[in-house]
Amino acid sequence: MSEIEALQGRIMAAMDRISQGVEALQAAPAEADTDALEALKTELEEEKLVTAQLEERIKKLKAAHAEELAAAQAAAPSAPATVDADKLAALDNELQRLRKANEQLRASNAALREANEAGVGEPHLINSAMLAELEGLRAARAADVAEASAIMDQLVPLLDKARDLPEGEEV
Repeated sequence: MSEIEALQGRIMAAMDRISQGVEALQAAPAEADTDALEALKTELEEEKLVTAQLEERIKKLKAAHAEELAAAQAAAPSAPATVDADKLAALDNELQRLRKANEQLRASNAALREANEAGVGEPHLINSAMLAELEGLRAARAADVAEASAIMDQLVPLLDKARDLPEGEEV
């Protein structure tokens, strides 16, 4: 009988050690999940900031374009509009691309927020957010180039005309 009691004691001690080990294992992933969650929250805040910056840049580009167009029309009311349709189409395409890139960035940020709320780190969501951000930057650059090209196309004829005028006369 004492042998059975000794075995029961050993079994109980082993069960206690196992339960302590299980508790330790359960506590460790919770700490790791907290760190991952904090990292995701940080990344989400960074993505929100980038999105806000891109949206602000779009607003500034639109405002600058409208001002430049108004200034050009006011400066040369009698000059015929010689805007190249291809240049305007290219500018419009680049602006559409920029809008699409911003939509992708918003969708990626929403997916990151959902993953963050669920408490799981989704590397493919981070990758897609980064790709959307890169596409947004590329589209913004292309829109800037197209806009500058359209402006140059308007200025070159005016400068040529001004060069041909006698001194003291204005365009």
